[in-house]
Amino acid sequence: MAVTIPLPEDIESCLEQQWGNLPRHALEALAIEGYRTRALSRSQVRRMLGFETRAEVDELMNRAGIPFDYTSDDFEHDAETSQHLTAPEEPDLSAQSRGSGLSVPYDRSPNHSS
Repeated sequence: MAVTIPLPEDIESCLEQQWGNLPRHALEALAIEGYRTRALSRSQVRRMLGFETRAEVDELMNRAGIPFDYTSDDFEHDAETSQHLTAPEEPDLSAQSRGSGLSVPYDRSPNHSS
């Protein structure tokens, strides 16, 4: 979709001096407002602006003063994931409990020193 905004030449010139690329600035302003009002998701903003990463969206929103949309549910989910990833693995002792003994690797190579 293409949008045309008719502007008097003097206003267009003034805005270009202030903001540079007017079509890009208008597109970013539309994306920021869409995200701020929750009409657009971060992913939609990323696609709309041709960004490669979510970090680029976060940087744009930070520059615009839009707070990071991070809910308490997001925090709880991340905390659970973090605990799962950092929890030490418990050794599998099921072979020992069945009385099958401890398995120890044995190296038969001639360089093996005992």
